Order: sequence, then structure tokens, then C-alpha cells
Amino acid sequence: MKYIRTLSTILALVLCAPSIQAQEEATITVKKSDTLNISIKPFAGPDAAIAGKVVGNDLDLSGLFSIGIPERANFVVSATASGGSLQGIVTDNRGSVVLQKTYSANTRTAAHQFSDDIVETLTGGKGIANSKIVFVSNRSGAKEIYSADYDGANQRQITQDKAISVAPAISPDASKLAYTGYQSGYADIYSVDIASGSRSKILNFPGTNSGASFSPEGGRIACTLSKDGNPELYIVAANGSGARRLTRTRAVESSPSWSPDGGEIIYSSDERGTPQLYRISAAGGMGRLVSTGYGYCTEPSWSPDGKKIAFTVRQGGFAIAVMDLATGAARIVAEGQDPAWGADSRHVIYSDGSSIMLLDTLKGRRTPVISGLGKVSEPSWSR
Repeated sequence: MKYIRTLSTILALVLCAPSIQAQEEATITVKKSDTLNISIKPFAGPDAAIAGKVVGNDLDLSGLFSIGIPERANFVVSATASGGSLQGIVTDNRGSVVLQKTYSANTRTAAHQFSDDIVETLTGGKGIANSKIVFVSNRSGAKEIYSADYDGANQRQITQDKAISVAPAISPDASKLAYTGYQSGYADIYSVDIASGSRSKILNFPGTNSGASFSPEGGRIACTLSKDGNPELYIVAANGSGARRLTRTRAVESSPSWSPDGGEIIYSSDERGTPQLYRISAAGGMGRLVSTGYGYCTEPSWSPDGKKIAFTVRQGGFAIAVMDLATGAARIVAEGQDPAWGADSRHVIYSDGSSIMLLDTLKGRRTPVISGLGKVSEPSWSR
């Protein structure tokens, strides 16, 4: 739980390559379908098996499609995958091409890109297939940062610190990672270029430096610093420069999450005794209580469409709640901690302790995407 980890730190001391772009622009003759019955024809080419499996899984996990036989489908998906190239085609039930595009990337990446273009073409929404996640695992005996595709494939250990490495945050474009590391014996924030693996320490003020969160455009970081005595929220440039203080309270502020336009931040504070959620302008000012209806709220994540927040509540055990910001209605959707929204504002990932789970918040479907790595926690999701 990020709040407890942050509070414990303060008391003791008083954190895959960028998405490869397809070479051609999509040829789209329809913008949206009212029905989403599709069929996936067997793919052709030497890499057909893996590409077809990836696309089928992506479209199934999206929750947007009913996959059936061609005779009953409104759209048919087909592709040829060979030697780092995938030629994808989607036709409607009259045989008209609604999407045709060639992708130059490794087979899995190309298949994910094709899946996201199918989602966008047929629904007008944004897909999650080509996104990346980062998370904490103790498999090596120490807490280290790992990365993976959203579906759990291509797992890779990012840090080799042999110390405590926690609170990872992945930039929206999946090019950078920020995390809190204790290599020096103190909580400092490090930045990692995911493609090259190069790392730099960007925040090491006296006291605690923790809980980095990238702004939507990726150029700023919100975090908790105690350099002025009390742990407060600050905004810094992505390279750690220009620290600007946001909050001024006697409480512990932590777990900042940005609004989609970068104008506000929702965060957790124990100003009223137990942790609650507050929102504040990124320009500064007073934090305003977010009335969730729950007595203990931490780890907020603001959905990319700006309409919802997911957060952790404690009611005996820990659970994931989702709140509609317009109506104030909130509901429990799963048992676990550390929720993070995907780009589609429909799915969240979270930790249940032994697994990172993918949750469809509309259908309630839960899919383990990371398991077998010991205790896993604190997932962050690119957009």
C-alpha cells in the first residue's frame, strides 16, 4: 500500500522500447460500427500462429467484440505475418475494406498495433494492446522493478539494485520509468530510459523523495518530498529540476495522479486523521476533499477520459473502488490494491498480492496477466 509505504519512509527517515510506429497510414472507410460481431480468419505467413493468437487475445480482452464465424460476423479480420512485417485487413460483411495497414515491427508488437487500430476503427475508442506495464516483484529476494506488455508477455527485470526499489511510474509513451530507490540508504527518485537502460538520480533532497507520477504529456513529475520538513506534494520537470511545492499542510500527502489535461492532481492525505482523497490545481492552491463515501482511501488513479477515479479502500481487507466524478457514485470492483487505468478508461490493472490482474470494469472480468514472480505490487500502465 503506497500510503503506508510513504508514511513508513517518513517516520524512518524524519521507482521496452517506445511503441514502434507503423509505416503506413490506415485506410479507413467507416468510422464506427453499431454492432461488433467479428470473425478472425486464420492468418497467413510464417509468423501466422503467434500473430493470430496475439490479435485474438487482444480483441477478446478488450471486451468490445463477440468473436464468431464469418457467416454471422459484421467484420472479418485477416492478416499475413512474415519476417517483421504484418499486413492487416478488416473487411465488412459486404467485402468492403474498412482497415488496411502494414506494420513493420517484431511480430508481437505489430499484432498489438493492428489490434489497437481495429479497436479505433470499429469503435472510435483507444486500444490498450500496445501498452506497457511496470511493477514491483520480490522474486530475486529484493524488491526490483520489472516491465512487461499489458498481457504479461515480454517480462523483463529493469533494476538490478539488490536494494529496495519501489513506486514505479511509467511515462505515458512508455519511454521512461521513474521509481523510488534506496541504494544510498535514503529514498531517492531515479529515472530510467527504458530503451537504453541508462539511469540517473533525479531527486535526492534531504529527507524523503518518493511516489513519482508522470504528467499526461510526460514532461513533468508530481511526487512527495520532505525537503522542507513535512512531506508535501511537489511538481518537478521530468529531469528533476525546478521543484515547485503544491501543498502546505501538517499531514502526509502522497500518491499523486494527474487529470488528463494536466491541470489538476488527485492525491491522498491524512489531514483528517485517516487517508482521504483530495484534488488540487497543478498551479497550486488549496486541496479540496473528494467525498468518496469510504473512510480510508489511497492510491488514486485518474482515468484518461477524466470521468472516473480508481482507488484503494480498506474495509477489513483492501479493495479497488471506482468513482464517477460527475455523480459521486462509487462502487467496489475487486479485492486488491494499487489500481491504474488503461488508455481505454475501461480496464484497470491492480495487485492482489501474488498477481497483477487486468479488470474490465464494465463486465467485471478479471484476468491474471503477471503471476509466478513472488509478491507483485504497484503496477503502473502506459497510455
